[in-house]
Amino acid sequence: MSAIRILSPGFLTTVQDLGRPGHAAAGVSASGAADALALRIGNRLVGNFEGAAALEMTLTSASIQFETDGVIALAGAEAGARLGGRMIAPWESVAVRAGETLVGAALRGGARSYLCVRGGLAVPLVFGSASTQLLTGLGGHEGRPLRSGDRLPIGTATARPPRTGRIDPTAIPGYRPGQPFRVTEGPQASWFTSEARTCLQESVWHVSPACDRTGIRLTGPALMRQTPGELLTEGVSLGAIQVPPEGLPIVLFVELQTTGGYPKIANVISADLARLGGLGPGDALRFEVVSRETARAALRSQEDALDDLVA
Repeated sequence: MSAIRILSPGFLTTVQDLGRPGHAAAGVSASGAADALALRIGNRLVGNFEGAAALEMTLTSASIQFETDGVIALAGAEAGARLGGRMIAPWESVAVRAGETLVGAALRGGARSYLCVRGGLAVPLVFGSASTQLLTGLGGHEGRPLRSGDRLPIGTATARPPRTGRIDPTAIPGYRPGQPFRVTEGPQASWFTSEARTCLQESVWHVSPACDRTGIRLTGPALMRQTPGELLTEGVSLGAIQVPPEGLPIVLFVELQTTGGYPKIANVISADLARLGGLGPGDALRFEVVSRETARAALRSQEDALDDLVA
């Protein structure tokens, strides 16, 4: 079976797909790509089914050798990668030849980039998914970040021919950089003072260096509660904004725990979750509270635009 070989994994590279939803009752979160839109687009560009397993590269791109001819696409942050001496831009499919090497570099304009290979990466499935969950060591390649020398087989399942030409993903609503992250009120929003709820929207927050695929910790003003006491542990959702006692919010991310005991002031809407995957330490962001009707309409608009851009 043809394969790719990892020469250098960069800062953090894992195998990811669209995750394994439906197992929260067993304590297993869905995990999956931090930027699901980038993964879906990259797979569509090379002619894969959109949930095919690919490489998720964080902060720096990996260096990879291809053992066979094929087609690849980079999606997400600008990887600054070179293939056979030529620069490879994101958001378009590219032919590769056996023996060629993709040389990685620091990412620009975002924290994550995805390398999609026509046929997908053929790693064993766990609970129906190839996604690596670092917290528990499930899935991917031996449940861990990739290392130099790892060899990953390429699958054969494809959906359509590769797409030609570069696309502009900023045409997708909710995927444009610099926009506020839209949120709906959380189940414990009333636990917080009116000043705290206003502060959530009016403040500029920054991503703490203590961020990972489990949670995006933010720095900024403390959000104060008006309701004392402890919250009974309950289920939590992707994008929930929990507020620990010190008042600094944490956005629960793709490897979130399945239950939590901190009050949740808000939740990032589904149409804006993919942009969370582009955030890295030090990045600034804002929040905007919207209605649930607006959230549903935003997701419908996003899915329609995605299909119009790259069917």
